[in-house]
Amino acid sequence: MSEEIAGLLREIRDQQRIQVDRQAEALALQRRQFEAYEAQLARVEHINDRAEVIQRRAGKAVKTVLWVALPLLLLVLATLLWPWLRYLMYRYA
Repeated sequence: MSEEIAGLLREIRDQQRIQVDRQAEALALQRRQFEAYEAQLARVEHINDRAEVIQRRAGKAVKTVLWVALPLLLLVLATLLWPWLRYLMYRYA
């Protein structure tokens, strides 16, 4: 009986060692996954920073274009409307 108990205890010990080894492997895998996640997060932050810079630059370009294009557009409209307005002034004057 004592041999059976000793055998069972050895089997329990062996199973516990196997379980500890598996837990160590799982923990190592989790560490590798977390390191990959951190690297990916750093890349995403870098890309996001670059995108913000590009968006700021594009916003400034749009403002510049509007400050130039809007007055030019108004000038073109006034030039196109001028003959029509002169016609109306002579017709109803």
